[in-house]
Amino acid sequence: MDQPKLERLLRLMKLLAANNYLSVEEIASRLSITPRSVYRYIDTFRSAGFVIKRRNGCIRLDKSSPYFQEISELIHFTEEEAYILKSAIESIDENNILKQNLKKKLYTVYDYKILAETIVHSRLSRNVRQLVQAMENRQAVVLKKYASSHGNDIRDRSVEAFAFTTNYEQVWCYCLEDREVKLFRVSRIGAVEMLPEPWLHKAEHVEGFIDIFRIHSNRKLPIQLKLGLRATSLLTEEFPLAAPQLQKLTDNQWLLKTEVCSYEGVGRFVLGLPGEIEIIESPEFLDYISRQHDKMKDTFLIG
Repeated sequence: MDQPKLERLLRLMKLLAANNYLSVEEIASRLSITPRSVYRYIDTFRSAGFVIKRRNGCIRLDKSSPYFQEISELIHFTEEEAYILKSAIESIDENNILKQNLKKKLYTVYDYKILAETIVHSRLSRNVRQLVQAMENRQAVVLKKYASSHGNDIRDRSVEAFAFTTNYEQVWCYCLEDREVKLFRVSRIGAVEMLPEPWLHKAEHVEGFIDIFRIHSNRKLPIQLKLGLRATSLLTEEFPLAAPQLQKLTDNQWLLKTEVCSYEGVGRFVLGLPGEIEIIESPEFLDYISRQHDKMKDTFLIG
């Protein structure tokens, strides 16, 4: 079986295993396939031994199906098991990339009610659940009272949310107002309001590039930095994705050669460690740091 067909079968299984009945037309719309394909996939399930229930012209997958029970036992965690796993993962150092990957993989298989418990603020957990539901239903949403750090304003944003970054910290969206893909931080969303409109711009749903300093844009600016031992340690602790891009020069010196989306993220890091980082073969970045340094001198009065 080819991968796209397998993916559609798994998505169909997820839809049919939910607690609500769906019509063939609704299923076809959500999966972007024809009703004929839906009937064919349902026949595939039935031939494999799954039980299909019908009600008022709608269908669902009976969870009493033998194979479904076996699959559920493989991927489902009880509340106690989830708590133990969550506690074990949380004991790992906060900035460890392995921890982030483990949490992301675990969240894909256990119930989003358990995911909500791993997010401290209840408002954030509700927003995540709403966004997940919108993605599954392919519905547009309004990010209510979104606090923008760039525009320095708070306003509603109508978007098509289609993917999360690691650990559900940010969400990729097609912004209906600006007609482009943008990244929104979940912690800055006041609330999520579901819209009746379906996705109309799925072809534009392409995740952008995020640099190791968690900045995103369509640009890629090359930089090279020579770091001492302390700067290297702080870099890998705060930005774990930088580790694979570091080259050891001596026991006390490392070379970072990477691409960034803007000088904002890396600039904050460099300015926070004066005298411990050398900028090499990056004249534009050096000019940026010089301008930021001049702004700091003009802002703070030296008595």
